[in-house]
Amino acid sequence: MSAVSKNSDPPAKARVKPTYLIIGSGSIGFTLAKELRELNKDLVLIDKEKQKVETLREEAYEAIVGDANDPDVLSSINLKNLTAILILTSDNEINKIALQNIKKVISPDVYCVSRASDVINKQEMETLGADYVFMPSKIVATALARSLERAESLKRGNRLSKWLKEISGKKLAIVVHDNPDPDAIASAVALKEIATNFDVDATILYHGEIGHQENKAFVNLLAIELEKMDEHDISRFDKVALVDCTLPGSNNQLPPETPIGVVIDHHPTGEIEIEAEYADLRPNVGSTSTILTKYLQELNINIERELATALLYGIRTDTHDFKRNTDASDLSAASFLYPLSDHELLDQLERPSMSIETLDILGEAINSRQVIGSYLLSNVGNVRDRDALPQAADYLLNLEGIATTIAFGVSEDRIFISGRTNDIRINLGEVMKEAFGDEYAGGHATAAAAQIPLGVFSAAKDRQTLLRLVNESVVKKFLKVVGVEESEE
Repeated sequence: MSAVSKNSDPPAKARVKPTYLIIGSGSIGFTLAKELRELNKDLVLIDKEKQKVETLREEAYEAIVGDANDPDVLSSINLKNLTAILILTSDNEINKIALQNIKKVISPDVYCVSRASDVINKQEMETLGADYVFMPSKIVATALARSLERAESLKRGNRLSKWLKEISGKKLAIVVHDNPDPDAIASAVALKEIATNFDVDATILYHGEIGHQENKAFVNLLAIELEKMDEHDISRFDKVALVDCTLPGSNNQLPPETPIGVVIDHHPTGEIEIEAEYADLRPNVGSTSTILTKYLQELNINIERELATALLYGIRTDTHDFKRNTDASDLSAASFLYPLSDHELLDQLERPSMSIETLDILGEAINSRQVIGSYLLSNVGNVRDRDALPQAADYLLNLEGIATTIAFGVSEDRIFISGRTNDIRINLGEVMKEAFGDEYAGGHATAAAAQIPLGVFSAAKDRQTLLRLVNESVVKKFLKVVGVEESEE
């Protein structure tokens, strides 16, 4: 070949049969060559600098003097066994020319890797036929970010373990939000397991009902121990932890002034300041179960089959099977938990029987729907099983032309509202807060809820009047925030 030094490369010796061909023996090329040689891979390096090639040969590498711009650069190499070509010079233009030349003579089965300094050159190299183009700066930044994330995870694990060591031998109340869902319950069970490993006597407390048929099956099949808040005096506990909720008195029955030891949650808090001895709030994560899984890993705590199943189910339900508010950490946690879980039990959890009341509420939600543009609001009336509302909101979102659903109903003392959206123009959690108040509403961009005390509505002379007034208020407040004029379907 024309660019190969005729004095230093006898043709017979140059006809090697490499598996990998590296063009450019700078720091990246040489480091990769060392790694491949340790894996017993046959390789050849090509570099235009004769001194570099001689140095490589002294270290027992197959190396050839050659110019990446030369279309005949491969003429002295037997390409029969070639698996991949790696173009690793630091010059974008040289790499692009080499890529063009190489693609003319190699088999399409040969994997081609190229180096680029920026996104524009990366795209150009991909257009020229590179199978994979990497940017060293991006790789370094990603590696550093992962290292920092690991350091942050270690710090969190150390802080939680330090806090638990300080209350060793004492009693801890783990409080979840009212009418807890699988994510809240699984997270609480995980925190209890962690606390037990530090000799802390932990009790999981909740208020309300576990009404959703899947939630009932979840608690029963996994034999999860939960206790009612009204059966305990919270002052008899040494410390209180909030899981899957952030403020005492907000969607839980703790007195608002209750001192909080630990808060672990994934819900956005907005501008609200959280007062706790230790708070771990990660609104980018799809479930609190993901956060607790990371703690179990970081603290090297053995995860029993039932707990792994509970956490995996918690992640799946809160991310809607990874289709809603899902972060890479949710996928990582689920991947870790999957082989540890009981899959027959998961199958049972996903196919529970539906209660008559849930079926009635779904029917009422369909019959009572009010459609305004792409918004659907439905008043289901009296409701005992509030967990049927998110099911109704999810179901109604499947209707043609509907992008946002709001299902609401009235209990003895509260208005319960559940919303879902696939409209990227709105943040449903923020909309609900603005419509019904920060202290009563919250959630994510695509899923949100509110619990509003009946207050002045409780003075209504009869139930029908109450339901009518609630309907008018909820619909009016919501539509005002989203900027839509009310009209009938």
